[in-house]
Amino acid sequence: MEKLPVLLSIPHGSNHIPPVVENRVILSAEDIHDDIDPYTREIYDLSEHVEAVVVAHAARTIVDVNRSPDDRPPQNPDGVIKSMTCLGRPIYHGGWWPDEPVTDHLLHHYYLPFHQAIQAALDNPRIKLALDCHSMHPVGPAIGPDTGQTRPLICLGNLHNQSCEESTLRHLAQCLQMAFGLEEQQIALNTPFAGGYITRTYGQHSAPWIQLELNRILYLDPAWFDATTLSVAPERLAALRRQFMAALETFFA
Repeated sequence: MEKLPVLLSIPHGSNHIPPVVENRVILSAEDIHDDIDPYTREIYDLSEHVEAVVVAHAARTIVDVNRSPDDRPPQNPDGVIKSMTCLGRPIYHGGWWPDEPVTDHLLHHYYLPFHQAIQAALDNPRIKLALDCHSMHPVGPAIGPDTGQTRPLICLGNLHNQSCEESTLRHLAQCLQMAFGLEEQQIALNTPFAGGYITRTYGQHSAPWIQLELNRILYLDPAWFDATTLSVAPERLAALRRQFMAALETFFA
């Protein structure tokens, strides 16, 4: 079967804490789970069916590949290297944060390889669509652009038509609506998220770029999620994966 001409970026799916900082981290497994985009690799990684998938290999809590490499602490606690989680929890003991040598180590081993892989994938002329794949809290957290507001089930962002044509964005929205069995109003465009650093950086490439956010209520609802083990029913993840694949197939049909 011919692969779909898609690049999938999954920047926030890892829960790995790099050894260089792990002894300084004071977060629980639950804190890290809440800060990353949990289970997005299980949902979005369609390596067998698409041209390219690029995943980050460190938790966004420690290294956020969806930030500029110059966006560093302590000026921004939510930059490429963070001092607090998206829910406002301190990451490190006693206000410590990575100094320049540790920061350079993290960028060299985790940040740069991710972006090099994106750039290499974009050299493939078969790529006709690139998606930056995320999940979002059901309600906007304090650090978000929509604090306290209930979020849609799916959000698609194209930087307000800067990273792809509006028609492409709306076509993908229709495909997702059909595949997930949603109402039109359950999919939002460019709100609360229009696109992050990855979409801004690569959105001028010949392939259209779209940031995709799935609401975590689609799989972290108590019907499927065990809060004690932080695990999701495999059949639920498989169902979301099939729906995502169906949407991509419809997009290119």
